[in-house]
Amino acid sequence: MIPPRVVVFQTAFLGDALLTIPLATALRRVAPGTSIAMVSTPAAADLLEGHADIERVIVYDKHGRDRGIRGAVRVVQTLRRWDAGLALVPHRSIRSALIVRSAGIRRRIGFTTSAGSFLFTDKVVYRRSAHEIDRNLDLLLPLGVRPAERVMPALSVNVDDAKFVDHLILERFGSRVDALVAVAPGSVWATKRWLPQGFAEVCKTFVRRGMQVAIIGGVSDRQLCESIAREAGTGVISFAGELTLMRSAGLLRRSKVVLTNDSAPGHIAMAVGTPVVAIFGPTVPAFGFPPIGPRDCVVEDLGLSCRPCSIHGGKVCPIGTFDCMKHVTSERVIAAMDVIMNGEHHGA
Repeated sequence: MIPPRVVVFQTAFLGDALLTIPLATALRRVAPGTSIAMVSTPAAADLLEGHADIERVIVYDKHGRDRGIRGAVRVVQTLRRWDAGLALVPHRSIRSALIVRSAGIRRRIGFTTSAGSFLFTDKVVYRRSAHEIDRNLDLLLPLGVRPAERVMPALSVNVDDAKFVDHLILERFGSRVDALVAVAPGSVWATKRWLPQGFAEVCKTFVRRGMQVAIIGGVSDRQLCESIAREAGTGVISFAGELTLMRSAGLLRRSKVVLTNDSAPGHIAMAVGTPVVAIFGPTVPAFGFPPIGPRDCVVEDLGLSCRPCSIHGGKVCPIGTFDCMKHVTSERVIAAMDVIMNGEHHGA
């Protein structure tokens, strides 16, 4: 029996939150009357607010205004007022488990690998070899729910944001754009960023073919994105730091293809239905986070014994070579993008 109110708790990175959306979608398909609240970070809230399968977003700014015990207590109190009968907890920190337990939620389902697994009423095996979407869907198994097929994340860009993006593209490129390529060179982790000169070469190539290139990123990516735009030249414009996440999603939806690192823009593009070419260096798709749309593609160097070096990447290459990114050539990346733009199936 699925209770009328459910909480999904995911306060990891933005990409993790996006890959949790299918959990809410799958639950609503079998129990359409269920109201779902999602606890998320401020960054993810912009994309989750207004989602058809999520009635409420509870923002937990654990690194900002909610830092420390007072913030956790605030979230506990908010959850108590929500009065959910079930918590689904894909986030594997002990803090997440403690909060849903302290909120008095009667049934709490999380992973065996969670640091707070002893606080759950039901524990699900964390399948390390599975995609993150499928791992999250496993949390429905104790409820007797097993989706017949993989549920993909989906984002809908509202009319106002779509109009804003259309106007901005027209204003910045000076004409209507029918052939737009989006490039997202940033990442929280420095070693997950492909070489700036590689991104610039890709941009130049598509401009020479008569296309326009939009570079996107957050405020922290602005210097990187603007330097790539300058090196690439006319026809390449950086929008870094100018767009909300939902407006970035709108720009990605307008694009023919998105080039990104192993980072959140790939998941956003997947959720709006735009094919992705994702470059993987220190991390590997086997961790469960590659884009998996029908035309998505991963470019990586399969011949390095040092890969993967960590689950997230890091600030510097631990052996000082950065070969995992240096060995990925712009020619390989352009070829992968061409496969997508020619309408061929590639797969990840």
